[in-house]
Amino acid sequence: MKNKASLPPQEGEARPSRCPDNSAFKQQKLPAWKPQLTLASVLSSFFLIGMFCLSVGVCLILSANSVREIQIDYSDKCADCSKLRENSSNWNKECHCSVNFMLKEDILGDVFMYYGLQNFYQNHRRYVISRSDAQLLGRNVNIQKSYCAPFTTYRNRTPMAPCGAIANSMFNDTIDLFYNLNSSVIQVPLLKTGNSWWTDKNVKFRNPKSYNLSSAFAGTARPPYWQKPVYLLDEEDERNNGYVNDDFIIWMRVSAFATFRNLYRRVRRIRQFADGLPAGNYTFRISYNFPVTKFKGRKHVILSTVVWSGGSNPFLGIAYVVTGTAATLAGFVITAIHLKLRKKKTYFQK
Repeated sequence: MKNKASLPPQEGEARPSRCPDNSAFKQQKLPAWKPQLTLASVLSSFFLIGMFCLSVGVCLILSANSVREIQIDYSDKCADCSKLRENSSNWNKECHCSVNFMLKEDILGDVFMYYGLQNFYQNHRRYVISRSDAQLLGRNVNIQKSYCAPFTTYRNRTPMAPCGAIANSMFNDTIDLFYNLNSSVIQVPLLKTGNSWWTDKNVKFRNPKSYNLSSAFAGTARPPYWQKPVYLLDEEDERNNGYVNDDFIIWMRVSAFATFRNLYRRVRRIRQFADGLPAGNYTFRISYNFPVTKFKGRKHVILSTVVWSGGSNPFLGIAYVVTGTAATLAGFVITAIHLKLRKKKTYFQK
């Protein structure tokens, strides 16, 4: 007996159909551009892309090379302070050191001061997630449920503010710059604020709401490696204190590489420094607090200018040059292959 489903449909029955609706979209009748890849279009694309990338790369490299920059390594020059900081019991003892250097030429324009760390790995997964974004927004949260462990609470259950390994390892050297003019010593005015992004201070970081910061952080304690509580990071400016402190915000933006630099200060362009830093003898006076010998690290201070393309980093320019060179070489290779095949085709036709 035949299956009823296999029988042909009788007259008058509607034949089921799986065909899409007869519309321009479902039947793929919409107008479309179908480029025809010819030899001229392919080669012109390769050569145009190559010339464009080479031009942009050369401009970026020349721009990066025009940046004026001086880098001072003070790891060995502050060796005595480094030995003092190796013992954690000396955390409350101050240690200062000085580093002299000379500028042979004026550094004109805006001058930025950076601190640099070498061999300090911030890209470890557990280190990167060791923070509480809810706490940094000023909310009253239970940080024991966050990823801040083991930097969450002390043995007496006092919560840390801020919690986590990133905040606990914050760079806390104090660096001042002095200009030695004849027999006088002039402190270079440096700006502490305006170094972080607008979104950081207004979106990602906020202080708890209270009539003053000390009461806002009542019942909390500083991280173990800190010398001051979070509400005393900048005692001179209330707006640059607590979680919205520029130095703290910049440090919480972790680096992808073991060697990195963070913006620390900007030279305030007033009086003798209205045009930048004049040539002459200078001194860095450093309050040494951040130990680096245990992980074989190095510390630097960098004075640098910026240009339209950024700082002294030729990587982007080199990337453009390599891409442009590869595209141009590919164009020549395709041209050679085409000429060789056309010569063979002409030979066989004869």
